[in-house]
Parts: sequence; C-alpha cells; structure tokens
Amino acid sequence: MTDDPIDRVVAEAIRSREIRERGYRAQSLKLHPWVCGRCGRGFDQSNLHELTVHHKDHDHDNNPPDGSNWENLCLYCHDNEHGRFVGDTNKGTVNHRTSSNASHRPLADLAQRLKQAQDKS
Repeated sequence: MTDDPIDRVVAEAIRSREIRERGYRAQSLKLHPWVCGRCGRGFDQSNLHELTVHHKDHDHDNNPPDGSNWENLCLYCHDNEHGRFVGDTNKGTVNHRTSSNASHRPLADLAQRLKQAQDKS
C-alpha cells in the first residue's frame, strides 16, 4: 500500500463504487426479470454475470428502492446504450438517444478530496 494521497483517494472511490454497484445490482435482480430489456435474451445462474444494470437517467447515485431508474441489460446492449453518448469527432456533435444529459459526475469533487487527503498527511 502506498502513502500517496492520490492513490488513497482513487482506491477509496473504487471501493465505494463497487459497494454501491453490488447493492443496486442485487436489488434490481430481485425486482426485475432476468431478461435483457432490449434484446430479450434470458439469463440463469450460469450466465447471470453477463446481465448488467443500466441507470435510465445515467445517474449512478439515483437508486430508488422501487427500481424505477434501473433497466437490466445484457453486456452488449448496455455497451450499445452507452455508445449512443459518444461524441462524433468528425462533426463535433454528440449522439443522444434522449434529450436528457448524463448527470453522474464521479470525479466532480476530486480536487476537494485530494486536498483533504493531502491535508491529513
């Protein structure tokens, strides 16, 4: 383990994300059928690791207990969904399936967290 404040902050962010993901994924799998919401592919215990949880509003912190912001998608459909938000470098535009923009900003407070970590050391 390193004493570098940046490494500590990044490791903490990764741990927090993994804990949060385990929570909402487990809940989504209890609430929703084990079927991809786009292609209709069915899943069972042997391939359940290929079924992911997509946040409809792209905010990974918006996890209502009724699951209304979640959609179970297979790896391929989930990747395709997020690919819709990739910029088109030739035209300088961004493809959006809907008019809503992603609101999740995982590194929004990184500078503040780094400063706090540095102040502690």
